[in-house]
Amino acid sequence: MGNIENAALDLLRQLVFAQAHGESAVQDVIQQRLLAAGCMVDVHRYDPADVTVVGEFALDAARAVGERTAVVGSLAGDPSLPSLLMFAHPDGEAQSDVSRWHHDPFGAEIENGRLYGWGVADDLAGCAAAVLAIERAAAANIPMGRVVFASTPSKRYARGVAALLHDGLRADAALYLHPAESGIGMREIKATASGHIEFLIEVSGRQPDTTEPGHTAFSHLSDNPIDKALLVRSALMQLAEDRAARVRHPLIESIVGRATNIHVSHIQSGDMQRLSRIQDRCTLGCAVSFPPGETLDNVKAEISDAVRNATTKDPWLKDHPPKITWVTGVTGGEVPPHHPLYATAARVVADITGGLPQVNPMHTSSDIRNPIVEANIPCVGLGCLGGDLTQNGRNDEWVDVADFQCMVDVTAEIVVNWCSGKQAQKSPQSPPH
Repeated sequence: MGNIENAALDLLRQLVFAQAHGESAVQDVIQQRLLAAGCMVDVHRYDPADVTVVGEFALDAARAVGERTAVVGSLAGDPSLPSLLMFAHPDGEAQSDVSRWHHDPFGAEIENGRLYGWGVADDLAGCAAAVLAIERAAAANIPMGRVVFASTPSKRYARGVAALLHDGLRADAALYLHPAESGIGMREIKATASGHIEFLIEVSGRQPDTTEPGHTAFSHLSDNPIDKALLVRSALMQLAEDRAARVRHPLIESIVGRATNIHVSHIQSGDMQRLSRIQDRCTLGCAVSFPPGETLDNVKAEISDAVRNATTKDPWLKDHPPKITWVTGVTGGEVPPHHPLYATAARVVADITGGLPQVNPMHTSSDIRNPIVEANIPCVGLGCLGGDLTQNGRNDEWVDVADFQCMVDVTAEIVVNWCSGKQAQKSPQSPPH
């Protein structure tokens, strides 16, 4: 393994070691490397609750709380040449039981071509690739536009990159660096991300008028909230099929057959220890995905109308309408294949990997949406092969060592090509015109 490869792995391992001491320790390592590369470094402290976002919402219970810190390193450049913003997130899942791990979660152990570590695929590898790309850009000694790396908290709606964008950070294009969770690695580019909304529907019911502890003999005299909730679910499923027929996105449809979906993933009512009793409410937990081009408000309005229409067909629901609580939501975004940013990224990936990349449009809620939606900055994402993410309840999170090195090389080459004004105007995948 050459010196460059060793240097890349050394930094990634250093970040895994630092992870044992928390997010601030990771940010300290990143800050010191950016300073050593000649960057002007800004430490931006913010409160996620104070960030005004355009295409996103989250209830307080679903959102990160307390002050957070973003580290921003900038290489000054020629203002007449294109600029690029790279971003990745240093925050991992909250550290918890590691008894199921077979590798030291903070030891950065390498075995069979994989490097293991807490948060290594989510998203320490992205942070390392960005720092290494900036270091190579600083050493390139050719005219380039401004290069920026923002190490920004992201999990639990921490809104780090949104905070910077709303504080005035701008670039001609953006690159989101995060290992691929699809098993494809550097053979894919994230250029399309669907929007997503999670919501609760609370349906009230009526217990039978009796003082008996058991309700079974009287249940026909009640309005069972589960029965009423199933009417609401039926209306949602009808809406899902209607939307699938009229809301179109060919790329998403080519993968899963439809561009939008709704499901009910949770039903809560009653007590397993008191099965003879009718409860007075039932709560449905639901989610909807929708393609770029649709807005949060429009999708929410369709769901509200469907629920409202269901209530008009039932005497009880008509007088006791369900309550919808919108929990979280993000807007989708995309960069088309003919855009110079996508063409540049695709060309570099093809040159370095020897194969044409593909767009995986199934990264619902991907952070590529943030620059697109919040600041109208085109953004694509890429990342090395990784797996067993802690956020998915797995253990021994890993990245592929060879694909990580490929990620570093691709990222650095995109930076140089884009910022030197040598962007590709046509993707290697594009058909001839």
